[in-house]
Amino acid sequence: MTLGAVLFMLLPAGEARLHRHFGVGVSLVTFLVSLLLLSGFRADEAGMQMETSVPWIARFGISYHVGVDGLSLFLVLLTTLLVPLCILCAYGSITHRTREFVIAMLVLETGMLGAFVALDLFLFYVFWELMLIPMYLLIGIWGSERRIYAAIKFVLFTMVGSVLMLVAIVYLHVQHQKLGGAPSFDLRELSRVVLPREAQVLCFAAFALAFAIKVPLFPLHTWLPDAHVEAPTAGSVILAGVLLKLGVYGLLRFAFPLFPLGAVALGPWLAGLAVAGIVYGAIVAYDQKDMKRLIAYSSVSHMGFCVLGLCALTIRGVQGSVFQMLSHGLCTGALFLAVGVLYERRHTRLLDEFGGIFSRMPVYGGMLLVVVLASVGLPGLSGFVGEFLVLVGTFEGDAQLLVRPKLVAAIAGTGVVLSAVYLLTMFQRAMLGPLSNPKNRDLDDLRGREVATFLPLLALILLLGLYPQPVLSRIEPAAEKWRSDFQASLLRSTRDSGARLAQP
Repeated sequence: MTLGAVLFMLLPAGEARLHRHFGVGVSLVTFLVSLLLLSGFRADEAGMQMETSVPWIARFGISYHVGVDGLSLFLVLLTTLLVPLCILCAYGSITHRTREFVIAMLVLETGMLGAFVALDLFLFYVFWELMLIPMYLLIGIWGSERRIYAAIKFVLFTMVGSVLMLVAIVYLHVQHQKLGGAPSFDLRELSRVVLPREAQVLCFAAFALAFAIKVPLFPLHTWLPDAHVEAPTAGSVILAGVLLKLGVYGLLRFAFPLFPLGAVALGPWLAGLAVAGIVYGAIVAYDQKDMKRLIAYSSVSHMGFCVLGLCALTIRGVQGSVFQMLSHGLCTGALFLAVGVLYERRHTRLLDEFGGIFSRMPVYGGMLLVVVLASVGLPGLSGFVGEFLVLVGTFEGDAQLLVRPKLVAAIAGTGVVLSAVYLLTMFQRAMLGPLSNPKNRDLDDLRGREVATFLPLLALILLLGLYPQPVLSRIEPAAEKWRSDFQASLLRSTRDSGARLAQP
């Protein structure tokens, strides 16, 4: 992608059509190459596969160490799928600086993929920060009226957590050397470092803050509605479909394994915020009049399930968390695409401006209904599988992180009911009833390019709902290994927590 972005700079400015075609082509090639990961992935193997490790800054033990396992494989594929669809959906809405837009999308894809596969903490941090720049530009240049405010707010929120995470990474690196290890930022090497309980709690808090902002967890979510509302459709799709997942993935890959005592100490608070976000996001979503803001708050609610499944410390919970991330990326990405279609035609997202447009846009209405039902969690569609596994995993949850797990599962389950309330209400107000607004009487149904953008997402939503086993069978070994490694690390940390190390 980076090479494609560099080559893209050589194209002449002003050739918007050429820019779009080139962007779709490069990102589509990336998607096809990523499918080789799936074909070469061994479903029964729990550890990292297709690893590459090359020294980068040898003096500090920094290496280009990457690999995939069942926890990251499908998030990589989700990323490479959504980027070409985002560029394709922007054909009608991004009409100026198209070359710069495509370059930003390709650089953003580089950062997202790098963060999902990085096994060196310094390398992960580089990719984590790299994502900020193109996303800031997407919102700030191609966004709506309050785009500068939303872009700056997005960067400030993310940077606050990122700086503290960097401090914790450097501290862990220094402690590894104090214990006699060679300079290293490698995840495997640093996972052998046993910090005192107090240090683990502080480091976990630093990591968790950075990742909770990205999820985003309540009450750190306030940047998200503004970013979504002001971002162009492509930015909203990639923000909800991929960037939010990096928060949960960071907890899964780094925070919990590296600081198990910190996870046990702060995990109940994390789970409590996840449940609060599930209920709060759903209630606030129901009260929204702007369709984009409604879907943004629905992400706060649905992403809470992903964090809750992780906090359950059960195999089903972790499976459900990863599957829910995949399903949410497909469903919410499609919802933002649907809002973008209406905005291109009417230049408004207010629900009161619509009503009865199913009669004018039956193809659009049918596709939107499938996506809404999937987001609600209708059996047979992808949303049901992830939420069901999360709730089952929470019900069986580990008491170390969940206080009264059965009650927690019951409260979280209300989020499923509430999602049906606000999403079906949105569909009813926008699509059904009389066609009362004369401005909607000339609306065109989906065009060929728009249908081509929706179809891959709808096909996967249906396929994953009816036959999730190929995905779950590849996640399960990695989830089992993650849980056993966490328990072993927790036991080791508990046993050695009296070790005398420098305080943070």
